[in-house]
Amino acid sequence: MSLPPILDLQAAEPLRAELMALRGRPLTLDASQVTRLGGLCLQVLMSARKIWAEDGHSLTVDQPSSGFSEQLAAFGEPDLQFGS
Repeated sequence: MSLPPILDLQAAEPLRAELMALRGRPLTLDASQVTRLGGLCLQVLMSARKIWAEDGHSLTVDQPSSGFSEQLAAFGEPDLQFGS
């Protein structure tokens, strides 16, 4: 699944809905196009990571853009790992 370039307040609910539609199987998120990561979307991603782990599936982020990585660091999560 490709993440949109702007993960802001307006993107949070569509992101949550799309992730939940894919629940129950391993999932790789392509973060190569992300230019902005807001706090609410980060919460959605962290919640999804927990749900996937509880379900026994992997949730990974592939090719994080520099913007995605920089904004994780700004939130105090520079080494945030998505995966099983």
